[in-house]
Amino acid sequence: MSYERIAFVAADSLAARTALARLKKRYRSVPPEEADVIVALGGDGMMLETLHRYIKRNVPIYGMHRGTIGFLMNEYREGGLPRRLARAEPVVLHPLRMTAITQKGQKREALCVNEVSLLRETRQAAKLRVSVDGAARMPELICDGVLVATAAGSTAYNLSAHGPIIPVGSDLLALTPISAFRPRRWRGALLPSSAHVIIDVLEASKRPVSAVADYTEVRHVRRVEVREERDVTMTLLFDPEHNLEDRILTEQFTP
Repeated sequence: MSYERIAFVAADSLAARTALARLKKRYRSVPPEEADVIVALGGDGMMLETLHRYIKRNVPIYGMHRGTIGFLMNEYREGGLPRRLARAEPVVLHPLRMTAITQKGQKREALCVNEVSLLRETRQAAKLRVSVDGAARMPELICDGVLVATAAGSTAYNLSAHGPIIPVGSDLLALTPISAFRPRRWRGALLPSSAHVIIDVLEASKRPVSAVADYTEVRHVRRVEVREERDVTMTLLFDPEHNLEDRILTEQFTP
């Protein structure tokens, strides 16, 4: 597929800003609101920010690595960009929708690309009940927190919490505990992307918990529901030689 109207966006780093200036000088560009494709310059954080900013446009995002972590970014090269875009292979993602109910009964919703995480707010561990599709799979989980990660987010916080890496484009979610105390040996679960996850905060007043969906934080929650938002589509573009599947395998065997 050929893209005639290209927009460039960049992180605030010197490397990304320098690349932005060079690419805009070399290629005709348009504002992101008018583009057929957006080229994001930076790291995975910049990719996440770009996906959020233009989530309502459903415009393909092609990342080039000019940051720290570049798992979701293509190699940076200035030449032959139109041809690379034409050859790029799409990967379709759907965000998670978090619905959080606070202790006062207030309802907050947010979309996230990486993960929804519940975290203890005080020195005391959180006490949670985890239900999947109406069944209480974990009646009581005592921990620092728990998260539900997408495939795109599985290499971020989820990986740091010793959760599994999920191939991008697969229909799976990771349910990963954070420093589980009881049951001590529970390492989490892989869920189908259609799963409806409900996390109830037990003893919410004594053991307050916050919920975070990427950039949105809700304090003092008592219940959080998480499900994939199939009505919202995001498209990432990768060079054929990027070989995302191989990078995922390599990451899993890296000490």
